[in-house]
Amino acid sequence: MNPIIIVGSGLSGYTLAREFRKIDKETPLRIITADDGRVYSKPMLSNALSNGRTPDQLATADATQMAAQLNAVIQTHSWVNAIDTARHIISVDGQELEYAKLVLALGAEVIKPALKGDAADAVMSVNDLGDYTRFRAVITDAKHVAIIGAGLIGCEFANDLRSAGIAVDVISTGNAPLNRLLPEAAGHALQRGLAHIGVNWHIDKAVTAVDHRGAQGYRLTLSDGSSVEADAVLSCVGLRPRTALASAAGIHTARGIAVDRFLATSAPDVYAMGDCAEVEGLVLFYVMPLMNAARALAKTLAGAPTPVGYPPMPVVVKTPAHPVVVSPPSPGVMGAWKIEVLEAGVRALFFDADNKLRGFALTGTAVSEKNALVKELPALL
Repeated sequence: MNPIIIVGSGLSGYTLAREFRKIDKETPLRIITADDGRVYSKPMLSNALSNGRTPDQLATADATQMAAQLNAVIQTHSWVNAIDTARHIISVDGQELEYAKLVLALGAEVIKPALKGDAADAVMSVNDLGDYTRFRAVITDAKHVAIIGAGLIGCEFANDLRSAGIAVDVISTGNAPLNRLLPEAAGHALQRGLAHIGVNWHIDKAVTAVDHRGAQGYRLTLSDGSSVEADAVLSCVGLRPRTALASAAGIHTARGIAVDRFLATSAPDVYAMGDCAEVEGLVLFYVMPLMNAARALAKTLAGAPTPVGYPPMPVVVKTPAHPVVVSPPSPGVMGAWKIEVLEAGVRALFFDADNKLRGFALTGTAVSEKNALVKELPALL
């Protein structure tokens, strides 16, 4: 019997495998991963420093342990080079493997800013445990870190580094932090909260070059001609779904690997889930969507086709200096924000044309209203 093959051992791949084994204990299962196959929670990377967790402590099991737990073959440090959807074969480092069903849990790749300067290649990014291990080694003796980008990951790392006593400068082309998730007033509230613990902000500016500063350290040149000096530079400008492998195989892709409610791609017996997937037009780089996807897809793979559903899934931003929780309105929903600036936070509610609540953004003390507001929201999918 040909196995079910999962490509990727991140949170998506391993969660799917666990959910599948709850239903089916015996069907051959193979997981192929480009890394070492250790289990860890990617969201924990951005607050591990202040929580006193080393990179090794973030890993809860290795590939050998997971293979035993899942009754699976786990193939580490291996690259899937091609998919032959007609023959149900993948090429892995030159070896051909047949599959009964194939799941692409490829994740997303970091977007790298176009930078000039003789130290542009020294700019780091954190997208997995290996990246984070290297980042922690670099900042062991760092007193000052510059962060490029003020999205969710940039803000979480800024809070984490400051909590560990490291000076932080954040440079962002946006007019406020989290400007793709939050209305401006809520973003500014987060900015003030992080500034209160010592984060320095450079808003509406881009980094144009990164150069070495003498024997150690770096100088960042900004678009207004000013500069920032730091011992390390971390880029957090965003992610994009990994689609190249699927696209090369003739599988339909858009922003992500396009799938339907059953997480099926345009190719027979090929599925996609997690950060690489675009589910009915939605690309969501968060934990709760992939948990829902894993439970549904596990049932489908076990012979009971089950569409994925997305209930309201608020995103909690790990910035204890100024807490934030947001449930953005669905793409394309017409409406407007109603914003109240409170003494210690912001309450922003998004109402559609029929005056129905379709999203919210809460900061500071207003985050306590999350549970009540979630009950008023419709399902996302």
